[in-house]
Amino acid sequence: MPIKLTLQETEEAVHSLKKYCAAELDREVSGLQAKLLLDYIVQEIGPLAYNQGVKDAEEFLRGRLEDLSATVFEPGLTYWRQKKK
Repeated sequence: MPIKLTLQETEEAVHSLKKYCAAELDREVSGLQAKLLLDYIVQEIGPLAYNQGVKDAEEFLRGRLEDLSATVFEPGLTYWRQKKK
């Protein structure tokens, strides 16, 4: 599943990349250069982070599902046991 950024996310990311290049690399880059770099990062590196996020979510949900029956178990036929108290 390809990663898609909204127009606003793209604009903010391009601005951030321009700031990063200026501050950390002592290099001014144009909006077009920053956009090309962003496109490369999203296409080439983004899937690695995305896949890790999916893996982490899957592990989290599997852990919760394993405990599901113990977590939400409600015993039946308890009316008469409660009546005696």
